[in-house]
Amino acid sequence: MTSEVMAFYSVLDDFKTWRAALAAEGIDLRQADDIADPASMRQALVWKPPHGFFARFPNLGLVVNLGAGVDALVGRDDLPEVPITRLSDPKMARMMAGYVLFAVMRHARDIPAFERAQRERRWHYIHPRDPETITVGILGLGELGLTAALECARQGYRVRGWSNTLKSVEGIETSAGLSALPDILGDSDILVCMLPQTPQTGGLLNAERLAQMKPGAVFVNVSRGSIVDELALIEALRSGHIAEATLDVFASEPLSPDSALWAMDNVLITPHLASVALPGSAARQIGENVRRLRAGQELLSCVDPRRGY
Repeated sequence: MTSEVMAFYSVLDDFKTWRAALAAEGIDLRQADDIADPASMRQALVWKPPHGFFARFPNLGLVVNLGAGVDALVGRDDLPEVPITRLSDPKMARMMAGYVLFAVMRHARDIPAFERAQRERRWHYIHPRDPETITVGILGLGELGLTAALECARQGYRVRGWSNTLKSVEGIETSAGLSALPDILGDSDILVCMLPQTPQTGGLLNAERLAQMKPGAVFVNVSRGSIVDELALIEALRSGHIAEATLDVFASEPLSPDSALWAMDNVLITPHLASVALPGSAARQIGENVRRLRAGQELLSCVDPRRGY
């Protein structure tokens, strides 16, 4: 069987690993810069390609985004109107849920206070709280957000979920729409942002909405840094209105060494790794979509660039 050739671009992902994984699906993955005849290319696997990248490939029939967030593919004038699919790998959802649960439990069990006490060589006892008395708010109930919400609920936390459109989820209190946002902000002891970046969510958590959070609450962001007013977040952390934060994403990445967030002992910073695509499992979905494209069938996990997800 003749291999399908696919163009690849990512400065973060390991080309050789993806190439080996996709070879098992009958796909010949090639670095975009090494393709001699770009006009023959029918599909591309990309993560945040530079502006003008797609102009070299006028005959694409499929763009696969190397992740769940497709904001880097929205509003581009070099991208033809072709199907865009995101990776929808159960292992990505599991990885994200694990990170969110880690962040929630770290704050719920007062681990940052113990870390500070250890640095001071101070024995500092805080009695553990019943998870049922801790409200975890999840903003965004897509595939990743829903998996994380259910995992937190499984651990006994009271979980509230908020989304653009109302969803019914057993064991989780749900609400939807901007009018319902202040209530979940003010009720959450730990607020987790898992929203996609869209024209509607950009800057959603501004100074006014951060001020609506429960005094002394914790903030966790694993979605996109641009959803949050970073300067307002820093001020809320300095004042103590937001007691602590775990931040995996930032408005500009890598986070500047000059950012005040680095020096805050009530902030944990991780370098955008809460959930990443795993080639060994994600390759199967990519291969299936290439076969569907060839057969003229409906593709899996298509996104609407106008909605941003």
